[in-house]
Amino acid sequence: MLDRLVDKLFGLPRAEGPKPVVTRDLAAPMPDGVTLLADRWAPAGTTSAPVVLIRTPYGRSGLLGRLFGDTFARHGLQTVVQSTRGSFGSGGEFRPFHLEREDGVATVEWLRAQPWCDGRVAMAGASYLGHTQWAVGPYLDPPLEAMCLGVTASEFVSTFYPGGVLAADNMVSWSAMIGRQEERFAALPNPVQKRKTRRAMAHLPLSGADVAAIGKPVQFLQDVTSHFVPDDDYWVMSDHSAEVAKLDVPVSMVTGWYDLFIRGQLRDFRTLAEAGKEPRITIGPWAHGEPASMGPMIRDQLGFLRAHLLGDRAQLQRSPVRLFLQGANSWLDFESWPPPSTPTASHLRPGGGLGETADEARPTTFTYDPADPTPAVGGPLLTGEWKQRDNQEVEARPDVLVFTGEPLPADLDVIGEVAATVHVRTELGHADVYVRLCDVDPDGVSRNVTDGILRLRPGFPSADEEGVVTAEVGLDPTAYRFRRGHRLRVQVAGGGFPRFARNHGTGEPVTSAVDGKPNRFEVFHDAARPSRITLPVFSGS
Repeated sequence: MLDRLVDKLFGLPRAEGPKPVVTRDLAAPMPDGVTLLADRWAPAGTTSAPVVLIRTPYGRSGLLGRLFGDTFARHGLQTVVQSTRGSFGSGGEFRPFHLEREDGVATVEWLRAQPWCDGRVAMAGASYLGHTQWAVGPYLDPPLEAMCLGVTASEFVSTFYPGGVLAADNMVSWSAMIGRQEERFAALPNPVQKRKTRRAMAHLPLSGADVAAIGKPVQFLQDVTSHFVPDDDYWVMSDHSAEVAKLDVPVSMVTGWYDLFIRGQLRDFRTLAEAGKEPRITIGPWAHGEPASMGPMIRDQLGFLRAHLLGDRAQLQRSPVRLFLQGANSWLDFESWPPPSTPTASHLRPGGGLGETADEARPTTFTYDPADPTPAVGGPLLTGEWKQRDNQEVEARPDVLVFTGEPLPADLDVIGEVAATVHVRTELGHADVYVRLCDVDPDGVSRNVTDGILRLRPGFPSADEEGVVTAEVGLDPTAYRFRRGHRLRVQVAGGGFPRFARNHGTGEPVTSAVDGKPNRFEVFHDAARPSRITLPVFSGS
């Protein structure tokens, strides 16, 4: 009964046959003598067959085992779920992103030597389970049969430090979660712990947020705050982006417009496609880990794996790019990413307007105060109030510049990469430029669509003779229909807290920064320095 409900919930065909056979705590030896534990889920009667490998730090039992191990095996796929080093019974120390290549490659070699494996191995999973795939896929000979990459990317560093700014909300949230995940009842909803974690995001220095959140240090947060400096090569072991173009493995991807890895995952997709590979991707209206995304992801991964391991090719008959057009509530298919579009600039005008041309006027000013950091609501978060939110309260603050266009005479479809150019002069040199694109409905409610941030420091970017820098801010890609009668709105601010760590204005490392200084911004609008946002306008042709 439960199996039928799971299949119905995920939109899967009803699985026939007996329950899978589960073998617990299989021991895989690693080159350094550490042993990692795994559970094997096999269709009844399996003797020698291909294996789907899932490497996870989140445990092998409970929901994850049922989602992947049980579901995949009931639909004919022998699946091995392994706990990564130092987690849930596996030996060694859990240091996220360390040794995943070495452990993953050794695990595949171990699997291929088992009598119940016919030598063919594929991998699947989402988020960190996607990282463990990228840490293995490019380095195997013979290669994997397939990779199913849900909400992930070949490198995580740009997600730790988007635009050079520490992603405080996501880093503290994930650190608190992994720091207590093996405690009793940790998987149950805990409103008290949730409030403690959110309060900890404001802790100074930020390197102490782990103890403030869960009462003990978490090595990952110490790593991610200690190595938050330009050109630090500490995270090289986690970056597999240089290998993407060389990958010779069939790849299927699933992500969401409010996923924190959306930019990196689309970059991976484009790199594979430009290298002559044939990846496919599905992009829905989801945030990271949103329950609504689980059904589409399981269906995609199961279908792709069955095609490449069991010869069921029906799931391969689709366009390489399938995306959800927000605001239109419709799905579109394309042959490539991004689809053809017309780059269209809207200039930030003095007085708070958006227009086709710049305006000769004095710069617009505001002051960012790290003691009262500019908040951000919604967006691509791991926890809390994610996705689209009402921005009116934030836009009423004096430290947020708001630029609003006229009501649209017709629907406007924006599909692709969004970018902003802000010509700015700051009093302190150390500053962040945060840009957010919003959709304002006829009732005046302003909802975020996409955003981005860039950290400035003395000498980066280089300033002109008047001390003005050109901040090129990349916003997350999107597919969004702005309806007729709605208005475009652009916010410019000096931060978006706690999603991004506050800028103290001093250049002091985040591991020790406690005090800060207010910072005066001047945003320029003139023809020589036209601040603007550039949108990929899709015509439908």
